[in-house]
Amino acid sequence: MRSTPIPTGLVVVAVAGLLGSAALPLWLSGNWRWVEGWIFGVWWVFFMATNLFWLRYKDPALLAERMRMPGSGGESRSDVAILVGIKVCGLAWIVVPALDKRFGWTTRLPLWSEACGGALLLGGTFFILRALTDNTFASQLVRIQSERSQYVIDTGVYGFVRHPMYLGASLMFPGGALLFGSVCGLLAALAEILLLVLRIFGEEKLLARDLNGYREYLKKVRYRLVPRIW
Repeated sequence: MRSTPIPTGLVVVAVAGLLGSAALPLWLSGNWRWVEGWIFGVWWVFFMATNLFWLRYKDPALLAERMRMPGSGGESRSDVAILVGIKVCGLAWIVVPALDKRFGWTTRLPLWSEACGGALLLGGTFFILRALTDNTFASQLVRIQSERSQYVIDTGVYGFVRHPMYLGASLMFPGGALLFGSVCGLLAALAEILLLVLRIFGEEKLLARDLNGYREYLKKVRYRLVPRIW
């Protein structure tokens, strides 16, 4: 079944939103010379634009799937609630460090930790983009894509851990908070990771029940998120 092409106007709106979200930390911080805010903004534009344009031209079916709204794919109410929580925490991850910078709620983290944050951002970017490349069924919704004849992906980074996109996010969120130098941002990142871990249990339960071959995949790839640990 062919996917419905993504309207060009919708892509334009997405690009405008991307640029606005990149500038948001600088605006909220009240300091347009904030170096860390500019670094984050440049990274954010690169990350999201690469995601958007790669999928638009290489895998439009996945782009259409990822642009589905929460609740539009027949997901469980609990997963819709978790996804909304993930999006709220993601917004807080950008907004709270900028306000922390402006109002000085917490002591700024040292420069070396900001450098570590940048490294984590790059690592997270790799896993997320690679997961999107390896898995054409990498929806943001926990559902069985029967209309796309979904099957188990067990190659590439999916032969490394079961949830490489969540691994990437688990590096990216604390990485961004560290780059901002914000303890408050780290709290938002921790909440995000806890929601991702909670989601993994429901996602694996659904896939093991309804996706042919997923039970065998669970035996083949033992670790969910962190190799040798969990």
